[in-house]
Amino acid sequence: MPEKLEAAMQELQRECPSLMEPFGLLHKAAVEDGVLSAKTKKLMMIAVSAATRCEPCLRLHVKGALELGATREEILEAAGVAILMGGGPTAAYCALYLLDELQRRKK
Repeated sequence: MPEKLEAAMQELQRECPSLMEPFGLLHKAAVEDGVLSAKTKKLMMIAVSAATRCEPCLRLHVKGALELGATREEILEAAGVAILMGGGPTAAYCALYLLDELQRRKK
């Protein structure tokens, strides 16, 4: 799924460059190391993706968090924050998609 999202976002970039170029700059500035580490920000993105129930975002950010060295436990703790904020629908969403993505990425 993350690969499909990446390809779709690249196509959107080609189709709407005046919109997506500034979005890309915003994304780059928001996710790089600062006071908060890139890994911490990626965990935050997992929580927001889960709470807003964006499956492609969730899968992409789980993949990215693992690549940045996040542990399964850290990812699940971020999911716990999302469940607190999003309630039952977010719990069901994490059970279906977050756990599935972690299983797919298991080493």
